[in-house]
Amino acid sequence: MTLQIRWYAGAAQAAGTESETATLSGPGSIREVLAAHRPGAAAVLERCSFLVDGRRLEGEEPFPTEAGTLDVLPPFAGG
Repeated sequence: MTLQIRWYAGAAQAAGTESETATLSGPGSIREVLAAHRPGAAAVLERCSFLVDGRRLEGEEPFPTEAGTLDVLPPFAGG
């Protein structure tokens, strides 16, 4: 599946990019699929929240089979 991934703050730093279009698929959770795609971000992904087309998903949920945008949000100070 091809989707737009937007990495924010510390997640962007760990991934080495703020935005990308990627073709991702496979069995596994959101965290597992993203960690396989960007191994350098694996440690940060453990603390991130995820929005898929604006809807919050937990990192342990299966990787979405249909989506347009995936936001990777690390914890923010004060919120």
